Amino acid sequence: MRIAVVNKDRCQPKTCSLECIKYCPPVRNGEETIVIGEDGKAVISEELCVGCGICVHKCPLHAIQIIGLPEELGEDLIHQYGKNGFRLFRLPVPREDGVVGILGGNGLGKTTALRILGGELVPNLGDLDSEPSWDAVIDRYSKTELGSYLKKVADGDIRISIKPQYVDSIPRVYRGRVRDLLSKVDENGRMDEVVSDLGIERVLGADISNLSGGELQKVAIAASVLKDAEVYFFDEPSSYLDIYERLRVSEYIRRVSENKMVLVVEHDLAVLDFLADTAHIVYGSPGAYGVFVHPKGIRQAINTYLNGFLREENIRFRQYAIEFFVHPPKQEWETPVLLSFSGLKKTYERFKLTVRGGVIHVGEVVGIVGPNATGKTTFVKMLAGVEKPDDGEVSGTVRVSYKPQYIKPTFDGTVRELFYTEGGEKVDSNFFNTEIYAPLALEPLMDTHLQSLSGGELQRVAIALCLLREADLYLLDEPSAYLDSDQRMNAAKTIRRVMEKLGKSALVVDHDVYFIDMVSDTIMVFSGKPGVEGFGEGPFSMREGMNRFLRQVGITFRRDGETHRPRINKPGSKLDREQKQMGEYYYSPPQK
Repeated sequence: MRIAVVNKDRCQPKTCSLECIKYCPPVRNGEETIVIGEDGKAVISEELCVGCGICVHKCPLHAIQIIGLPEELGEDLIHQYGKNGFRLFRLPVPREDGVVGILGGNGLGKTTALRILGGELVPNLGDLDSEPSWDAVIDRYSKTELGSYLKKVADGDIRISIKPQYVDSIPRVYRGRVRDLLSKVDENGRMDEVVSDLGIERVLGADISNLSGGELQKVAIAASVLKDAEVYFFDEPSSYLDIYERLRVSEYIRRVSENKMVLVVEHDLAVLDFLADTAHIVYGSPGAYGVFVHPKGIRQAINTYLNGFLREENIRFRQYAIEFFVHPPKQEWETPVLLSFSGLKKTYERFKLTVRGGVIHVGEVVGIVGPNATGKTTFVKMLAGVEKPDDGEVSGTVRVSYKPQYIKPTFDGTVRELFYTEGGEKVDSNFFNTEIYAPLALEPLMDTHLQSLSGGELQRVAIALCLLREADLYLLDEPSAYLDSDQRMNAAKTIRRVMEKLGKSALVVDHDVYFIDMVSDTIMVFSGKPGVEGFGEGPFSMREGMNRFLRQVGITFRRDGETHRPRINKPGSKLDREQKQMGEYYYSPPQK
């Protein structure tokens, strides 16, 4: 089965020379394989297409994909977005016997699947000539678990609550206090209980617009749970939360699942492993098609995803396996000192930050970990010169490139125009193309207007822009936010590789433990009372830093015997107790 996909946003026949039509062999033989449709965009006949791929390579705007798929997948087509549009194959199935996870890249149809399961979208089963009907869908999946569920959705016999992915958009659609929002959606009089369980008492009187990303996330989760529903969908519930809060939220979601159906989309693999019982892997080509794999136990699902190969379907959906290493990185650092900071203090009306003195070496990547609202971003801003310390000083004159935590696109133009404005000739250099441009998969975004990018796309552009600027020290605040699991690994490797090859230094603030472990040479640890007082110290070696950090959080990790990836131990388990006694909270021997 051959599918042709045209990205309508990128396809701009008025700005190109119609290369897709000009160079298409069947068109040259007189067949109307590619034409310009009524909407002014290219339309490709899949029946006449010979699959040569010339149009894919000739299109200057990278708007076309020609993909060969197994014929048997055609029977599993659940929805198609118009002629030459995105196609979704199969659906995940909510279950009553535990949390169901969804694991896969961005742009593969996870949100479309949630919309169908939530009753917001009636799937068309690939039939573009008829009005979509629930009757046809239920008939297709009759006598299956999915069919029984969809019949309840179609008949309105099941109540569904969805926690949205982009929580930072909440202030744009709701104005007012947190208490008023939660009271409005509280359908069973459980607000006080849920607020206490999620630890958001102190923000009840705050205006929604003044909340941090982590606070918005927990408020969104609370608002979803307060609705009287039988099925709960949580789309990326860990974004902007620190590791402690991620586990707190995960444990709470597990409690919700004891008498409800719960489905979770999550890119933090450590959290998903801790949270879910089973998971559906999603593979495909972003913007072109997505395929949901039948559910697996969570350990097997994550290990299969990391390996990149589906044995039962004989499908390799990634060219390489994602690897983890048992032994910690080297502890010594011998390069010259880039800058030092001594006893930094910063006091605000309601918050005080103290950072013990330390040094950052040339070529060193320092990971910064700790609870939210303990001053990590404030420290980064002081090093960047955005904030001035009340006491102490930063020694060393360095050029700084800063990627902020919250990205707001203010540039009026395309990604390409932004890069040339900021980087000039560096955009055309071999180094930029091979070390930043290609690994971050920026090619499809280059001619897209900045304002139309998704959260994950905007994050990749922001990381590239930060690394593109000429600097001695690169400060990246939460670069993994809204990136899928593959993109997180690629971003971590890209940051490390750029620092190593240019001999530059970086500070990376993030809450994804896998990401921090992969990107960092050393660790700074922040602690304190969130929103009141913060204390920072380090940098430490990876072993000492991770042990200090996880000791204060009270969490231990074991290593998976197959992939060597870190896995969170169940609190109070035999392994948890043994590792705490040894003082090895992270770099433990592999366990099955």
